[in-house]
Parts: sequence; C-alpha cells; structure tokens
Amino acid sequence: MDGYTRETLERLPLAETVLRLWQHALSGQILRGIFEEHRGRSYEGVLSFEALVQLVADALLEHQGSGRQAFQRAGEAGELPTSQEAVYGKLRRLPISLSNGFLFGGTRRLEEVVPAAGSPLPESLRDFECLIIDGKKLKHLPKRMKVARGVKGAVLGGKAVAALSWETGLAVAMNGHLDGEASDAPLMPGLMEQLDARRSGPRLFIEDRQFCDLVQPWLCMRHKEDRFLIRYHPKVKFYRDKTRRLVRGVDAQGRSYVQEWGWLGGPKDTRRLYVRRITLYRKGEENVILVTDLLDDERYPAEDLLAAYLARWGIERVFQRITEVFHLNNLIATSAEGTLFQFAFCLLLYNLTEIIRRYLAAQQKLPVERISLEQLFYDVQRQLIAWSELTEPAATVRALRPIDDPRQLRRYLKAILAPTWTDRWLKAPPKKHAPKRKSHDSPAIPGAHTSLHRLLQASTAR
Repeated sequence: MDGYTRETLERLPLAETVLRLWQHALSGQILRGIFEEHRGRSYEGVLSFEALVQLVADALLEHQGSGRQAFQRAGEAGELPTSQEAVYGKLRRLPISLSNGFLFGGTRRLEEVVPAAGSPLPESLRDFECLIIDGKKLKHLPKRMKVARGVKGAVLGGKAVAALSWETGLAVAMNGHLDGEASDAPLMPGLMEQLDARRSGPRLFIEDRQFCDLVQPWLCMRHKEDRFLIRYHPKVKFYRDKTRRLVRGVDAQGRSYVQEWGWLGGPKDTRRLYVRRITLYRKGEENVILVTDLLDDERYPAEDLLAAYLARWGIERVFQRITEVFHLNNLIATSAEGTLFQFAFCLLLYNLTEIIRRYLAAQQKLPVERISLEQLFYDVQRQLIAWSELTEPAATVRALRPIDDPRQLRRYLKAILAPTWTDRWLKAPPKKHAPKRKSHDSPAIPGAHTSLHRLLQASTAR
C-alpha cells in the first residue's frame, strides 16, 4: 500500500470499517455463491449480479437512492458494461428468492463479527434467541410502468415479513411477496424455513396481533424447544381455565396487570392450545394483551414478557430508519421485485451501521441506544463519498487485503474505531412538548389552503 492510500485510510476510519465489513460479508466469491443458490431462472448475461449490487450500493450510499445518478456516473467512469435501461430491466426481473438470500447470506457473515456485549434480555429469557417478527409494505413506488400511469393514489411495491434478533439488533431474514396488499401470515412459512437454517437453540418468537390465530402459534412450535409471545386478537376466542385463579401484579412503571390461563380456540377445534394470557392496563392508552405458551409465571415473570413484547417496537423503528436514513422512500426500481431487493439491501446497510454503532458504544462505554444511527450514517456516507472520489478501485483492492478470521477482524475493527468518536453522534435528549391547545377563534381558511404571505398580511392588519 502506498503512502497516499495509507494516509487516506487513516483519515477515513468509518469508510474503511464499512468496506471491510462489506468485504467479509459480500465479497465477489460470496455474491456469486448467493446468486447461484437463489437465482431461480434468472441469469447474469453482460451485467453480473456482483456489478448490479455495486451499482445499487453506490445509489444508496452516495446518491441518496438515485439510481440515475449512480448509473450515469458508472457509465462515465467506464464501469457500466451495458445501458442504464438494461440495469433497470435487471432490477425489474430479480426473483424474490434472490432478495431473501442476499439478506440472509450477508447477515450470516456479519453475525460472525458482531462485538460481544451484555445481553439486553431479561434474565429469565436468556436461554432463548428472541426473534421479533413484523411485516412491511413497500410504498412510494414510481408510477413509470404503463399500468400504473394515471392511477389515482399511492401504488405499493412488494410486501415482506422480516425477523430481527433482539440480542444483536440485526435483521436476520426476510420473506417477500409481490403483492403489497398481501397479509403477513401467509409469508411466515417461508421466513421460518430460513430461520430454521440458522437455528442453534431454543427461540422465542415475538409477534404482533395480526399473527394471532390458530396457525401461527403451531408454526412457532414446530421445534419442541421453541416458544411464542403474541399480542392477542379477539378474532380468536379465549376460554379461561376456571380451575386456576387469576394472578395480579404491578409492572416497573406502576401499571397493573392480570394473568389468566386457558384455551385459545373453541372446544371442537383440533388446533386449540393451552396458553397463558397477560393483560396490561394502560391509562389513556389501549391495553396490551399477550398470549404465550410460557405457562410458568414464576420461571417466566409477566414483567419480563411484557418488556420483551414492548421491545417489539424495535423492528418498527428499524423500518422507519431504513425508510428515512437508507433512502427506502426513494425506490430505484418500478417493479415489486426491484422494491423487495432494495428493501433487502437497506436492511443489510442497517445491519452494517448497527455493528459500527455497537463497536463505538462498547469503546465509549455507552448504551447502544445513546448513539444516533442517523448521525452516524451521515458521517459514514461522507467518508465513503470522500474515499470514492480520492482513490481508484484498484487502490481499494490493494489496500483492503481480506481478513478471513472473524476473531482477527473483530480485533482489527476495534482498533480502527478506538480513537474514532465525536459527540455529534450522541442522541439529543428527549424534549417535553407542551400539549397543543385548540384555538377557538381561528378563522376558517377558504378552500382548505392559503399562502404564508397572506397570513402575514392578515396578521399585520389586526
């Protein structure tokens, strides 16, 4: 490595960290393996899958989700072996299996280098891998396809269900569907197949109320040691076991709850199962009602299960972050297949940034949530853009010799990031906002809109 490249690397530690994580998770050889395993009937032709991945990475990491900017610049640099139209066409035809496999394969490699940290799980649940499941509709699809032109209202792309590991914070798998209006439940068997491929012990599946039926719990219990924690939906009737007394308690925030045992499903339904139901009463908010097959309330306290379910909002925040931070609201492709690939890509970028955040949190002895993912990724983008402008691709290949041993790579990343810190990455303290007061003397606005200039004039005339 020449002196110039070495100096550039030293000045851009976040960029080097991302490049090394990417190299470990999705090197050319790994991408070729993922493509061969999951490509279905698709083929590469002039534009390889590896080249397509690099083009999408450039669009999301350097051009705020603009495929046009990334593809044009690649063409100017002589790095685009085909036309821009062919790139869009390739994205439009990517099979769902390839999007699923891209996220699953890349994340399996990233999990090898997640920094060790204290488990965030309640002590009673630490024998489980807690997996939070939720669905995501892909919105803001550009109406460039002929059938979508002139359609009033929003057009959805694909739909996906994803699994988030509570302990590592990483999105570990997804299963997609072309219909953005599809229900979450039918996508679960495909997701479970992927999760079974990485199973290493008992799991606790944490799911929202749309998964509360007489199919999903049995799907979660396919393996003897696995358990479920699902928000109750009244579409499935609960029959209380009157031979067991109610158990009441108060959680850490002083809110009361009640526990009861009984059957989910009617007496004549062969799928019915015995569960424990926990109802948390929240003043001024909707009550939280959970059902679980963790029947022992002494071994698995209600407070721990309530905390586990409330942590399910973590995956909602992930979806919000990848939409706003990783530019999922700026869809590159015009087909459902392309939107699902971009969703998988954004989840993978989230995983990369989350790993960096965890290294920094460990170095600074801070809770991970104290570091802003948005502020950190902003600097990651700046450094990656600087690296691409200041160096040639050949220099990158020479500078980043692969570190194959995950333990050695963890030590290397820790050393890179040890002196890297700025208080800009800290989250701003939460602010208490005064409740909005309704004004009873505000004049109605004709036509439901006006201009700021007219408002200012009216204010001055009073």
